[in-house]
Amino acid sequence: MKYYIYIRVSTEKQEDSGLGIEAQSHACMQWIMNNGGSTVDGVEEFIDVVTGTDRKRKELEERPKLLEALSLLKEGDVLIVHKRERMGRDPYVNCMIERIIEKKKAKLVSAIGEMEGDEPHNVLMRRIMDAFAEYEALLISTRTKAALSRKKARGERVGHVPYGQRLATDGMLEAHPDEAKILKIMYTYRVHEKFSFRLIADRLNEAGYRNRDGGIWTHGATSRVYINYEKLFSGVLALRGVA
Repeated sequence: MKYYIYIRVSTEKQEDSGLGIEAQSHACMQWIMNNGGSTVDGVEEFIDVVTGTDRKRKELEERPKLLEALSLLKEGDVLIVHKRERMGRDPYVNCMIERIIEKKKAKLVSAIGEMEGDEPHNVLMRRIMDAFAEYEALLISTRTKAALSRKKARGERVGHVPYGQRLATDGMLEAHPDEAKILKIMYTYRVHEKFSFRLIADRLNEAGYRNRDGGIWTHGATSRVYINYEKLFSGVLALRGVA
């Protein structure tokens, strides 16, 4: 048996509502320990950072780490998510994922124990939960679009400035020398040294590097910055001044 932990965070809600990378990882590891597992068992984490609210028909395309975890599942393995909504907010997609896991004779669980089991009432409750999660996502999307439209109407800049870049005087993005240097260090540690994100954070702090807000680097912040960078630039040092 092997445990696969799947974590999904949004770049717009990285730490909101206790759903940050570290919080999800801790909850899933706690489930393993509480259900007869241990840290010596095979445990692997898969983290997807998505931009904004999940979009129908693109949910799986935008989450390559989930697809990778599903492809690795074997009979008896367990895929763990913090909450069911972390798996996805589209009821149809969630049914597809459950079917894939069922065919592999593996098991899907949530760390908070949301209506597990094949009993009809549990299946019904899971479908209802998925429908409400989708409804919530649609509401958030609608409110976000309305807020962005108001900002644009006022001539305000919208959108997050990616780590490693900054706004130039003409309003365009340009490489941020200090942040680009840290990204290059992260890339070297991750790709060439095969360091964990926790070890990368420790090394950055030991060297005196600080995050954008001037605080110390944490495992969650390090993984989030790197994964988002990897997603935006396909893992290649494409930022001017980084290579």
